[in-house]
Amino acid sequence: MSESVFSIQTMNFYYGSKRALTNISMEILPKKVTALIGPSGCGKSTFLRCLNRMNDTINGTRVEGQILLQGQNIYAPEMDVVNLRQRVGMVFQKPNPFPQSIYDNVAFGPRVLGQGQNKTDLEENIQRSLEAAALWDDVKDKLKHDAMSLSLGQQQRLCIARVLAIQPEVILMDESTSALDPIATLRIEELISELKEKYTIVIVTHNMQQAARVSDCTGLFWLGELVEFAATTEMFTRPRQELTEAYITGRMG
Repeated sequence: MSESVFSIQTMNFYYGSKRALTNISMEILPKKVTALIGPSGCGKSTFLRCLNRMNDTINGTRVEGQILLQGQNIYAPEMDVVNLRQRVGMVFQKPNPFPQSIYDNVAFGPRVLGQGQNKTDLEENIQRSLEAAALWDDVKDKLKHDAMSLSLGQQQRLCIARVLAIQPEVILMDESTSALDPIATLRIEELISELKEKYTIVIVTHNMQQAARVSDCTGLFWLGELVEFAATTEMFTRPRQELTEAYITGRMG
């Protein structure tokens, strides 16, 4: 079995005194798509944000247990959080392009990381990232146009290109198609299948059909606990837990 990219070991997460995640243990494998499913408010997005320490921005949060990225504890005092977020990029639920040009959106990360000085290298990175996000053909003649002029589906692919430009190892996607129409959703799903050849991807989705279509492994969260975690085909055809079967068949949740 491949060495895990993330190894999560008996992790608990608290908002103040309220425990939001309980004893989560999971291995996230390289160049696979891992889907996290479960009803609203069950801890999926909280867990996802633990993987690049986005929850650090909320006062009073704390983590117990370990989250190891390539064997490194990401909550260790010596962990460089800026470096962590470059290695573990995030695409949010609603497309959130910056109110700048398409070009400047994709250039943003490399510039922050000090990689924007060489114009040729930067332009190659921008083109490569837009191509990888299946957006280059749509925008190559209007890179200086306002990013807000793009359709919602294009905006979300631009946000994916913005993450790809910082050359992450892992891409986190928090319900990244829930604001999109069916055609734009399909484009993102096709893109996920292409991107996993190079990247490890973790998605949160309410759409079980989407989890079945695009993921290799699936975890069911319920009231802050990981009920079951298995290969997607196994989970959807031979779930081990009664609760998993009840949720997948629509009898609960």
